[in-house]
Amino acid sequence: MGKLPGINHLHAVKAFERVGFEIIRQSGHIVMSDGRITIVIPRNNPVNAITMFRIIRDSGLTLEQFRKLL
Repeated sequence: MGKLPGINHLHAVKAFERVGFEIIRQSGHIVMSDGRITIVIPRNNPVNAITMFRIIRDSGLTLEQFRKLL
């Protein structure tokens, strides 16, 4: 596992949209789903690296797969 810097929440949303996630609802957090997995992205800039890593893991992607999407 490599290091993951904090990421702008909008960049994270775009990356997840590239693999089929869609925004379900937005408020203080952005809720996205691909039909079977639901992830929640906080509207922090940047999103904490530890939080971002957990969101990536929950989405079913590897860190390297996510990096390629950015």
